[in-house]
Amino acid sequence: MSTETTGKPEVTREDAMIGAGLLAGSANIIMQLARPAVGYGVVESKVEDGNIFRRPVKRSRTTLTYLAVAMLGTEDERAAYRRAVTKQHVQVRSTESSPVSYNAMDPGLQLWVAACLYRGFEDTFRILAGPLSAEEIEQFYRSASPLGTTLQVRESMWPPDRAAFERYWNTALDEVAIDDTVREYLHRIAVYGFLPKPASALLGPFNRFVTTGFLPPRFRDEMRLEWTPRQQRRFDRLMRAISAVVTRVPKPVREFPYNALLWDLRRRLRKGQPLV
Repeated sequence: MSTETTGKPEVTREDAMIGAGLLAGSANIIMQLARPAVGYGVVESKVEDGNIFRRPVKRSRTTLTYLAVAMLGTEDERAAYRRAVTKQHVQVRSTESSPVSYNAMDPGLQLWVAACLYRGFEDTFRILAGPLSAEEIEQFYRSASPLGTTLQVRESMWPPDRAAFERYWNTALDEVAIDDTVREYLHRIAVYGFLPKPASALLGPFNRFVTTGFLPPRFRDEMRLEWTPRQQRRFDRLMRAISAVVTRVPKPVREFPYNALLWDLRRRLRKGQPLV
């Protein structure tokens, strides 16, 4: 957090770039894909580079670099990444056999995805860095619009303040519905099914646990994931332990891997290499 000359704290995009927040990554993917048009757009996508089960490293790098450039990059860097991602998004459209209609270039769907990303950043920041005052939440929210506007979301579409965002969010929840097809796909992500079997067997149960803990109840119910008070207590203890470490490490360590991915993006730009 930075401090203005008035002495009031200011929470910025940079403050939210806590690498440990990636523990909530699978939960945020579930939230995004809980809207059927987004879920089926991902499940049915024929873009090979975007398939986490075929190209897990590249897919993860693309997503995390997007977050890094949206939150920490310059306007020119965001524009360059927008062009690169758009080349993939234009290929993702529903067909006559698709259960729902979708188009990855739809600004409304991108707004939903960006809203999930913002909600995830805010929730994990609260958990790992401490509670936020109403003023801090508002300051952070105003700084986070590039999560959507880095792609096709127009600035006028981003809710103007945190209260407007909450109204948008509550209304958008009416469109949340996860069917068996998307649920199975998301379950495989939650248990790290895209990793080699020894790694998924070792890490999958832990990731399923933290994923369930980070999910808001509505999404947890859609995924049919049980969550007991005892599990909540275990989750809370784990988050307190991680928070104790996160708040004490140097900033470059705290921001990893976002800072490394932004460095790599800038290197690729200088060398004229593909960004996605």
